[in-house]
Amino acid sequence: MASFPSIQPTYSGFRKTSKPKIKVTKLGDGYEFRALYGLPLTQDPKVYDLTFNVSETEADVIEAFLRSRVADQASFTFTPTGEGFTGKTGTFIQSDGSGGAGVIVTVTATNHGVALGDIITVTANSGSLTNNVDYAIKSSSNQNTFTFNSISTDSALVTSQTAITFSSSGAGQYVCDFYNKQIPYLNRAIINCTFREVFEP
Repeated sequence: MASFPSIQPTYSGFRKTSKPKIKVTKLGDGYEFRALYGLPLTQDPKVYDLTFNVSETEADVIEAFLRSRVADQASFTFTPTGEGFTGKTGTFIQSDGSGGAGVIVTVTATNHGVALGDIITVTANSGSLTNNVDYAIKSSSNQNTFTFNSISTDSALVTSQTAITFSSSGAGQYVCDFYNKQIPYLNRAIINCTFREVFEP
């Protein structure tokens, strides 16, 4: 799978849009029923409006990459500027939810910034978790606590708060819906484009 070239957009013109796919049924008493339309973890795609203020050489690289994705109709891996993080710390406990050994890992970290479905990589000061493995967030009920499931071979009972470090690459799969190119002066170019997140294996 192709990865977007390591050329960063400028913050000028950088915009992130989110519009979850939700069906709303309004009831006569003023209540409403809200339901996601489709699989929950794929119904909040992000759209990025990006501006690349680059040299003509870099513009050629970007254009060639985007033209190739038109030709092969494939998505590509892209990490939006400012997304993802490294080295957040907290503590965790682990059980089956009923006091026995299990795979449910509950992390406590002030203002953790992760949401249901996010992927994190962890390093733990405990033999109960395999380090440098990607885990999907299973619940995030508040800004200080979240859970994920460890791999089945890491089932354990950890009752005392144990140190953990976690990170997120912020990368996702995208397609380019639109781009244009301006050439304001010799050997410079401005490319404006729209990247839309897609969910593919």
